[in-house]
Amino acid sequence: MKLRIHTLVAPVAALALAGAAHALPVTLTTTLSGAAESPPNASPGTGTGTVTFDIATHVLTVSETFSGLLAGTTASHIHCCTALPGSGNAGVATQVPTFSLFPLGVTSGTFTQTFDSSLASTYNPAFVTLAGSVSAAESMLFSGLAAGDAYLNIHTSQFPTGEIRGFLAPIPEPETSALMLAGLGLVAAMARRRRR
Repeated sequence: MKLRIHTLVAPVAALALAGAAHALPVTLTTTLSGAAESPPNASPGTGTGTVTFDIATHVLTVSETFSGLLAGTTASHIHCCTALPGSGNAGVATQVPTFSLFPLGVTSGTFTQTFDSSLASTYNPAFVTLAGSVSAAESMLFSGLAAGDAYLNIHTSQFPTGEIRGFLAPIPEPETSALMLAGLGLVAAMARRRRR
């Protein structure tokens, strides 16, 4: 029986990703820009964002740095969940009208805040209603972040629907990368052995 490499790659990749899905906390990052808005805009503003979510301990930490906005900030929050990863628009999942303590009326700044993801006050009430409960909203946000269906957005007075945004993507843990590389190495070794 001839062994095909592609028949081994998928199971190895699935095992590596399954390990990542159960690792907590999950850290996600993004780069914010006007080009990433939907529809895109020509804002020269830029930013970065990091979200760390530990669903087991109900800790959600959001950090943002931004500069070069064309108008003063009016809000920032996480939107979730789009129909397709990395594209489209979604409703606000987290606090409205903005994250508490987010700097308003500025064109550059930084923000870091930790939230208890088991509390209703962390979410947009409409998101909780859509999910059916606070615990379901927590799970829905966690799943949306892991799937690439959530984005961080900064709104300004010139761009009320958002001046800069970026879809959040998980940072793979070193263990996951090592597992993936080891698995792919094993696949390659088995393929070489079968050719002999």
